[in-house]
Amino acid sequence: MTPDGVEVVTTTAEARALPSPPLLILDSVTAFFDEQGFGTGPLAWERIGDGQSNITYRIQRSDQTYVLRRGPRPPLPPSTHDMVREARIQQLLHAEGVLVPRILAVCTDKSVLGVPFYVMSFVEGVVITDTVPPALESRGQREATSRAVVDALAQLHRVDVTKPDLSGLGRPEGYLERQVKRFSGLWETNTTRHLPEVHDLADWLEKNRPDSQGMSVVHGDYRMGNLLFSGSAPASVAGILDWEMATLGDPLADLGYLTATYSDPASAPTVMELTPVTREPGYWNRTQLVDRYAERTGFEMGPLPWYQVLALWKSAIFCEAIYTRWLQGERPGDEVFGPSLEAGVPHLLQQATRRMHDL
Repeated sequence: MTPDGVEVVTTTAEARALPSPPLLILDSVTAFFDEQGFGTGPLAWERIGDGQSNITYRIQRSDQTYVLRRGPRPPLPPSTHDMVREARIQQLLHAEGVLVPRILAVCTDKSVLGVPFYVMSFVEGVVITDTVPPALESRGQREATSRAVVDALAQLHRVDVTKPDLSGLGRPEGYLERQVKRFSGLWETNTTRHLPEVHDLADWLEKNRPDSQGMSVVHGDYRMGNLLFSGSAPASVAGILDWEMATLGDPLADLGYLTATYSDPASAPTVMELTPVTREPGYWNRTQLVDRYAERTGFEMGPLPWYQVLALWKSAIFCEAIYTRWLQGERPGDEVFGPSLEAGVPHLLQQATRRMHDL
């Protein structure tokens, strides 16, 4: 059972009797799988990760493994948790050779689970957070892991977004300006306290906005926690996950986010450093990541601190939204992350302010 109610039921009748809709209705999913020709017999399910917005399940049927991804329970804010768009992005990127799972089916019929969802291929791999797969523990493999992180990002940013289908994913012109404007508005909507650094940083970001050196697909949450690595040497990225925030824009926004939230032994940790293992010997530091990206893309790295400030500032704003929800009792069971944001959000703003002075 999830904090919001029953997670999985067997029949539609059971689902209708609940005060809050479940996340999986097994007979509905079975019928959809039958229509698509996805295996035979009963389903076995297992939740992947602990996401509280979009939710992912590993589905086993006969000898086949699938992944089902759906949005949270309704009601949903407009333009958020768009599973159809997320699936479409991956379909287009898969055709370009980007390391994404293959989309097998998209369901827009809300009578099945109450929200749209999609089914994709299962990619074997591991997510590196605070432990390392035995085959990737050596210093050489740790270095190879770091290199793979950057090279996968550079590959994504080399995709030709002028192609007709890809060009419809967003408006790269004005991307940075829209980011500052949008997140400034989100702060006012989601905070209950006064932290003047938010407005100071917003003013600075607007007044010092760099000219974009190119346009690309921007993942929007590119970090090691959203990468699947092969469990055997040599280290390689098997898949890039979680495309909810992807759009077209400035590629350095992804690099700024990756490096600003990266666990580097030379800097103090923040609440956004979700893969602490990279503080250990063998993994590249931020400077090495940046140097490799510059080598692979040819972009000039002088303006990068601006993008890192943007990343930390945005992180503070969406973390504040989580903190406010926790204060209001809307995140039951969250006994660690929510409370940590009382000090964690101001610390992110402090780090952003320090980075601002690097320019």
